[in-house]
Amino acid sequence: MAVIAVNEDNFKSEVLESETPVLVDFWAPWCGPCKMLGPLVDKISEEYEGKLKFCKCNVDDSTDIAASYGVSSIPALKIFKGGEVTSESLGFRPLPELKKFVDQALG
Repeated sequence: MAVIAVNEDNFKSEVLESETPVLVDFWAPWCGPCKMLGPLVDKISEEYEGKLKFCKCNVDDSTDIAASYGVSSIPALKIFKGGEVTSESLGFRPLPELKKFVDQALG
């Protein structure tokens, strides 16, 4: 499954109204750790297909969304269930830790 780019136009429909839990990767193109985390998020999106939707939100393009969810440091991962943030992680995580974070959030 492809990772969906979200912004002000589709955040509500793709994330807040999703029947499936959603992991949102808040990132920016100039962020080194974001560039390291991005491919790992892409990789695990295939493993969790059907269990978790994956979205990326560029904080430079969607400052209102980032601000409304308290994103002041990136990369920031937030898992939404039923339109609410249920888990969050700041900074880069290697693949095993990323999977552990996702597994615990889906628990």
